[in-house]
Amino acid sequence: MGCWILNESLSVVLLLSWLGGNFYLFIDTFRWYEEEDAFLYTRVILGSALAWARASAVCLNYNCMLILLPISRNFISFLRGTITISTTCCRGPWKKQLDKSLKFHKLVAYAIAINATIHTVAHVVNMEHYHIGQSKEAGELPNRLSYLGNNPNESYLNPIRKSDTNVITEFLTTIAGVTGLVISVVLILIVTSSTEIIRQASYELFWYTHHMFVIFFIVLVIHGTGQIVRSQTLESLMLHNVTYCKDHLTEWEETTQCPLPQFSGNKPSAWKWVLGPVVLYMCERIIRFWRFQQKVVITKVVTHPSEVLELHMKKRGFKMEPGQYIFLQCPSISQLEWHPFTLTSAREEDFFSVHIRMAGDWTEALFKAFGVEETSFKEPWMLPRLAVDGPFGAAITDVFHYQISVCIAAGIGVTPFASILKSIYHRCCGPHTELKLDKVYFYWICRAPCAFEWFADLLFLLETQMAEKGKTNFLSYHIFLTGWDENQAAHIALHWDENTDVITGLKQKTFYGRPNWNNEFRQLAYNHPSSNIGVFFCGPKALSKTLQKMCALYSSADPKGVRFNYNEENF
Repeated sequence: MGCWILNESLSVVLLLSWLGGNFYLFIDTFRWYEEEDAFLYTRVILGSALAWARASAVCLNYNCMLILLPISRNFISFLRGTITISTTCCRGPWKKQLDKSLKFHKLVAYAIAINATIHTVAHVVNMEHYHIGQSKEAGELPNRLSYLGNNPNESYLNPIRKSDTNVITEFLTTIAGVTGLVISVVLILIVTSSTEIIRQASYELFWYTHHMFVIFFIVLVIHGTGQIVRSQTLESLMLHNVTYCKDHLTEWEETTQCPLPQFSGNKPSAWKWVLGPVVLYMCERIIRFWRFQQKVVITKVVTHPSEVLELHMKKRGFKMEPGQYIFLQCPSISQLEWHPFTLTSAREEDFFSVHIRMAGDWTEALFKAFGVEETSFKEPWMLPRLAVDGPFGAAITDVFHYQISVCIAAGIGVTPFASILKSIYHRCCGPHTELKLDKVYFYWICRAPCAFEWFADLLFLLETQMAEKGKTNFLSYHIFLTGWDENQAAHIALHWDENTDVITGLKQKTFYGRPNWNNEFRQLAYNHPSSNIGVFFCGPKALSKTLQKMCALYSSADPKGVRFNYNEENF
């Protein structure tokens, strides 16, 4: 537990700060609406449901202000110091928090959903109370307050003007009611389509429904203009003593101390909360549109047997760092959709590349557009146009900031490490290149032998280069195959005594089955007892949780002991 606190202390502090902000706003607003004299008569009709509605509304605005910041990728990249025009603003633990921006985005989304639910339920109760206020059963004071506005020179407090009306019908004839319904429907669609099952089954559905946030923000700004919650005006409070007059209804209009109270609606405030983030996000869209206009030249197309498409591209002014990712758009498939892919090239190469696995409708359409299923190759001028947005920074770019780095990939999650290993290869070839990195451990867990084909060549080049440079101990790689059939097993057994691996052709033999992470981390801690080790992972969530536990378990609470710093690829 102590090691976990050491590793995640800043994350915990930031999380508690955010939660503290929510609780403070909720409690402070709740108390204000429960105690403020201007809302005394409103509370007579609505009770505590008024404070619940308003407190949740303030928290809703607060989180709507934050929700766009974690997905403003150019802004995040600026903070990371990974784009050309920026200077590094965040170092060490602070920089690591930027890699968790999507997790924070999800937390804020949960808070929006919770507060929106509280706000909706509270206002449904409020509307029922408004309706009851028009009936005689409500009591003398609620009745009198509800009837205000029927005569000239009177302002109303109760937006429901008739006792024989239907609450739902009345609710849907107000601006607040209609916009509230739209916000609720949009929010339900966004939240449900963001679940893991739907996102994996249909990324396009997730993408399109998620972009309904534009409707959400527009309607949110309009929502408050209905001014359904009204309070006593400041001028009226100075003339009408609510503390005395609420108990002396017979003196209303009869004495100077109790003139008829005057009411007005609260001015909408949601726009004040969301204006800044919306402007920032609009700048993000403008940058993307500008990048969309830039020409991308496709120099090479390679198809691999494991349903992986390799694209080599060039773009004027494009600069990258190993481990970064880009967004790709193919206008012939969709004019709106952008999909993230990790760069697999090194910055020393005169092109940038991605490896795309067929998974979903969009990637399947991309494969067809590039003629993967055709027997003949397409001419360059026949290839579809691509647009590129990025590159953007990711956690894996910090591999070179540690003396010891452990890179762990599962399946197609190996793509970001292709860029890292290529960069290591080029830097080791350079005569004057100095690396802080002393040792790299690379683990790759894969289900099918055919998936190794495109990556084995890179490992072979790196293996050969390290041997020529006398750095055979620099890279230690462990490849695990988790799926095979009887014929493959017989073939493996037949060639087991050969100098090179029968599957990859490398000197390092492939392991069969899954790694024992307890043994692996125990050995790492033993080999590097006083080191700060960076652990970098790209793959499924289940394995990510296991690795996080291992990092916490084998990190020493002693400042001079071994520390495992976990970093996960998120985009």
